[in-house]
Amino acid sequence: MTPVLEVKNLRVEFDVPGGRLPAVDGVDLSVRRGEVLALVGESGSGKSALAMSLVGLNRGPRTHIGGQVHFDGRDLVAASEKELREVRGRDIAVVFQDALAALNPTQRVGAQVAEMIRTHRRLPRTQAWARAEELLREVGIANPARTARAYPHQLSGGMRQRVMIAIGLANDPAVLIADEPTTALDVTIQAQVLRLLGRLRGEHDTTIILITHDLGVVAEVADRVAVMYAGRIVEHGTRDEVLFEPRHPYTKALLDSVPRVDGPVTPRLPAIAGSPLTGVRRPPGCAFAPRCAFVRDECAAAPPPLRSRYADSGHLDACVLAEVPA
Repeated sequence: MTPVLEVKNLRVEFDVPGGRLPAVDGVDLSVRRGEVLALVGESGSGKSALAMSLVGLNRGPRTHIGGQVHFDGRDLVAASEKELREVRGRDIAVVFQDALAALNPTQRVGAQVAEMIRTHRRLPRTQAWARAEELLREVGIANPARTARAYPHQLSGGMRQRVMIAIGLANDPAVLIADEPTTALDVTIQAQVLRLLGRLRGEHDTTIILITHDLGVVAEVADRVAVMYAGRIVEHGTRDEVLFEPRHPYTKALLDSVPRVDGPVTPRLPAIAGSPLTGVRRPPGCAFAPRCAFVRDECAAAPPPLRSRYADSGHLDACVLAEVPA
C-alpha cells in the first residue's frame, strides 16, 4: 500500500546557546491510510519536534529543517509558507495537548471550529456554523448548539479536547497529528477521548500520528509504534512486536517502568538510570549507551543503524545486541 505520508532523513536543529541542538536526527518514517502510528519516548526525545516539522509549525529563524516529507506528490520541507497554509488544517491537522492554551479565549468555540472550515472552504457563516455544531455532535458533545456558544474557559478539560478534535476534523484531513491528546485528563475522560479517536479513524479512514509517553494509550489504540530517543528512532514495529517483544534496551526499560496489573506488587518500580540527553553534544556511538545496563565497547564506535534482525521482518531496532537480556 502506498504511504499517505513518507519521511526521509528528516533533521530538525534549533540554535541554542552553545551551538545547534539536534532535536530530530535523520528519521525515516512512513504511515499508511487509516492507521494509527504512535511516537513514543521520554520528554525531549524529539517526538513533538518531528511531528510539528511535518507541516512546518516549528519553522523560524533559529530552526534548521532538512530532509524530505512527501505528501500528495510534494515535499513539505521544500514547500513555501503559502503552500503549507493550504495543507494545514485541510490535509494535515494537529490536535495540541493543551487545549486551553491552543483555543482562543476571546472567541466562542463554535466560531473557532467554523473559522477552520471557512479557511479552506467558501461557505457562508451560517452554513459554517451549522457544520461546526454537527462536528461537535460527531465528537460526542451532547448539546452542541449550547456548547458552540460557550467560551473555552466555560468547558471542562475533556470537552475542550473534544473541541480541538472537532477543529482538527473540520475539513476531513487525510492525517491527524494528536500531540499528547490525553495529557492532564483524568482516566475516565482519557478513555473517552481514545475511544473517540478510534471511532473517528474507523468512520473517516483518517491516518493518526499519536505522540505520547503513555504506553497504556499505545496498547489501546496504536497499530504501529516508533520509539524515539535523542532525536532518533531506536525501535519500530507493530504494537504487539514493540510491547511484547522489545529488542532495544531503551524500549525494554520504558516497559519495565510501567506498573503491571497482572504481576507481583513491587515496593519500587525500576527507573532508567541517568537523564536524557539535553545538550548540543552527542556521544559518537549509541546515544543511549551512557544509560544502558547492557552497554558494550562497540556501542561507542558509531550510532547503530535501524535494521531488521530477520529477513522480511518489519520489526526494526538500532542496537548491537543480538537479544536484549530479560
